[in-house]
Amino acid sequence: MNSRGAWLVFSVGVFAYMTAVMQRTTLGVAGVDAAQRFDSSAALLSTLAVVQLVVYAGLQIPVGILIDRVGPKWLISVGCALMVAGQLVLSLAPDIPTAVIGRVFVGAGDAAVFISVIRLVTSWFAGALVPQLSQWVGNIGQLGQVLSALPFAWVLHGFGWSTAFSVAAAVSFCALVLSVAFLRNRPADALDEGRVGGMREAIRMLAPTLRRPGTQLGFWSHFVSQSSGTAFTIFWGFPFLVSAVGLDRGTASTFLVVIVVSGMVAGPVLGILSARFPFRRSNLVLGITASLALVWASVLLWPGVPPVWLIGILTVTLGVGGPGSLIGFDFARSFNPARSLGSANGVVNVGGFMASFVMIFLIGFILDVQFDAGLTTTLYSMDAFRLAFAVQYLVIGAGVVFLLRARRHTRRRLQEDEGISVAPLWVALVGKWKAGRR
Repeated sequence: MNSRGAWLVFSVGVFAYMTAVMQRTTLGVAGVDAAQRFDSSAALLSTLAVVQLVVYAGLQIPVGILIDRVGPKWLISVGCALMVAGQLVLSLAPDIPTAVIGRVFVGAGDAAVFISVIRLVTSWFAGALVPQLSQWVGNIGQLGQVLSALPFAWVLHGFGWSTAFSVAAAVSFCALVLSVAFLRNRPADALDEGRVGGMREAIRMLAPTLRRPGTQLGFWSHFVSQSSGTAFTIFWGFPFLVSAVGLDRGTASTFLVVIVVSGMVAGPVLGILSARFPFRRSNLVLGITASLALVWASVLLWPGVPPVWLIGILTVTLGVGGPGSLIGFDFARSFNPARSLGSANGVVNVGGFMASFVMIFLIGFILDVQFDAGLTTTLYSMDAFRLAFAVQYLVIGAGVVFLLRARRHTRRRLQEDEGISVAPLWVALVGKWKAGRR
C-alpha cells in the first residue's frame, strides 16, 4: 500500500481518466461548429450530448459489477479502445445519426474509466490519503477539459472537424497502450478480499448496495453538485458564452479552463475537510449546491447581458461543484464493504450524469419552444437562455429533497449500528460556541 508502484498505477489511471474527460467535453467546445456542420435544431443537437450521458449513466452499475468481478485494469483498457472508435466515427460523421453512433461509443468507453480509477485508489492506497487522492483523481482528470478547451479547439478551428476528432482519438489510443502496459488491479501481496467469486454473486450483492442509505446519500450528493457544471461544460456553456454573452471563442474557452482551475484549487481543500469532518460531508455538499443556486440566480436575473466578472464568479462556482460531487464516492466507501465497492461507486456515479442529461435535453427543448413560438428573435439569445437554464432549479431542487431524506436515514443507521449520533450543524455550532465561552 502507498508504494512507489502504487503511484505509477495512480498516474496511469489518472491519465486515462483525463483522456476520458477530454473525449467527453470535445463536443461542448464543438457545439457551434456542430450546428453548422449538421444544420440542426437545438433539441436535436442536444441529443448528441444526451445520448452520450444516457449511455454513460446506464452503464455505471453494470461496469461497477464488472469491476467487482474482473477488476479495473481491463475495463479501463476497453474503455479507452471504445473512445478511440467513437471519436473516429464522429470525425467522419456526415449527419446526426452517424454522429450519435460515435457518441454512443464515447459514452460507453467513458463509463468504464472513472469508477475503475477510484477502485484502483482504494486498492493501492490506505488511510486518510484515500479521500484526498479521490479528489485528486477528479481534479487532475479535469485537465482533460483544458485539453478540449484549448489545444483541441485550436486544432478544430485551424484544421477542421475531421482532423480535430482524429487527434482526440489518438490521445485515447496513447491511454490504451499505457493502461495495458502498466495498470494492475491490486498489489501482488494484497489479499483478494476485494473481488467477488463470480458474476452471479456480484449481481446478487447489488440489491443490498442499493438499499444502503449511505449509497443513496452518495447518489444524491453526486446528483445535486455535479450536474450543473456538467451540463454547462459538456454542451451548453460554450454556446451560452459565445452567442448569448457575446464573448469571442478564445475568451469562452478561457472561462471553461477557469472551471477546471477552480476545481483543482477547491478539490484538495474539500478532500482534507472530508477526512477531518467525516460526519459533516453532507453539509459541504449542501453548501456548494446553495452557492450554485445563488450565483445562477444572479446571472439569470441580471438585467441585460451579465458582466464578465459575474461570468467569472459563475465559472469558479461551477468548478467547485465538480470536486464537491466526489464526496458522494466517499459516502460509498464509508458505508459499503470492499467486495461491493465497484457497484456502489457505479450507483453513485449515475446520479450527477442522470441529472445532467435531463437538464441538457430540457435546456435544448426550452430554447426551441421559445424560438418556434416567436418569443425570442434568435435561438441562442440571452433571454432564451434565462428560462432554459432556470430548469436547473427544478431538477436539482428535487435532488436536494431526496438528499435530505437519505441523510436522515443514514444518520439513523449510524445511531442504530454504531451508537454515533450526528446532531444538526447548527446545534453542533451552538454547542461549540457555548463550550468556548466557559
